[in-house]
Amino acid sequence: MFFLLFFVLLIQFFTYWIFDPLVSFLEYVLEIRLFPIIALIGLVFLFSEKNIEQN
Repeated sequence: MFFLLFFVLLIQFFTYWIFDPLVSFLEYVLEIRLFPIIALIGLVFLFSEKNIEQN
């Protein structure tokens, strides 16, 4: 039982250690001040003629 608890805590620690910098970076990139730029790029890609011709 203690081995299982130790193993789960070890997995949680390494998951936090690996993914925390990635999450911090994505949180910075996807802030509200950058959202209009990301939305504009998404709309241009969505309504580009190349995508319309494929459909």
